[in-house]
Amino acid sequence: MKNLTNNLIRLNLDYSMPSPLDWLSQLLAMVPVSGRLDTRCYYGAPWNITYDPSPEGEMPYHIVLKGSAVVNAQGDYPLQHLQEGDIILFAHGSAHILHDGGATAPGQARFRQELNFVISENAGVGDRLEMLCGRFIVKPPYDRLLRSYLPPRLIVRAAPDLPADQSTAGQLASLVGLMRHESASPTLGAHAMLGALSAALFTLALRRAGEEENAPSGLLAMAGHPRLAPALNAILNNPAHPWTLENLAELCNMSRATLARHFKERIGRTTNDLLTDVRMTQAINELKNPSNSTELVAERVGYQSISAFQKTFKRHIGMSPAQWRKHQMASS
Repeated sequence: MKNLTNNLIRLNLDYSMPSPLDWLSQLLAMVPVSGRLDTRCYYGAPWNITYDPSPEGEMPYHIVLKGSAVVNAQGDYPLQHLQEGDIILFAHGSAHILHDGGATAPGQARFRQELNFVISENAGVGDRLEMLCGRFIVKPPYDRLLRSYLPPRLIVRAAPDLPADQSTAGQLASLVGLMRHESASPTLGAHAMLGALSAALFTLALRRAGEEENAPSGLLAMAGHPRLAPALNAILNNPAHPWTLENLAELCNMSRATLARHFKERIGRTTNDLLTDVRMTQAINELKNPSNSTELVAERVGYQSISAFQKTFKRHIGMSPAQWRKHQMASS
């Protein structure tokens, strides 16, 4: 112990200074995401399941464990096929339909309550499907940031045929395998385990999506672009800094016009839009502490003018900082 202490002294480590986080870690530190598994499905073709729009703050997900499924066309998304190991996330909580892809009308699925989740089955005798269905939970108004910068429909390939390794695909396949095992039968502590694994699934799915060559729009597309990542890291790690298009462009070693164009193409928003959204999310966290005055919160998130902060906060959140604090105290 004495040698360890001496080594730390020689290194002059300052543990009062927090280490900078990667953009995804910082995002999830600001926006709390939890998860839960609701249903394990066992279907034989023909089958068809319709999902209504999710309540505010909920993002449904589905994992194909065995077999295949078809997702109906929706908005800008065409009909899409899911294979074993695929994970689909509906970040906007939109209504959707999953089915076997055939033309035969399905019978009614049956649901039965198990100890920690629901089992859904049907009487179909065709091609078999096993699927896990759950939801990620992001309480309002935190969900606003994720809904604004994640695609409405995100499909991630877990590649179950890959060996378990340290790649994101391998880690994701191992996580799905553990969820499959935990949901195979009622097990002590399974509800807690599946909730924790669902939260981890959200992080790994976003990491995997950001690694794909054709990353979807929003933050994932930006993070997968090596030259744009410095701007994203800077905004998320230090939103109080007076960032401008010019100094963000310098971080990315590109011109202001080029950075602005890439932001618009990949995110559909400006650098100032992202900065403001991150600042308002951070302000929500700061306002939870009753000892933080509105003036202090405004300063901590980058506003020198209290009136400008209040105006921006009300435009984004729908109420003043004081009203938000009062609302939070009443609901806690």
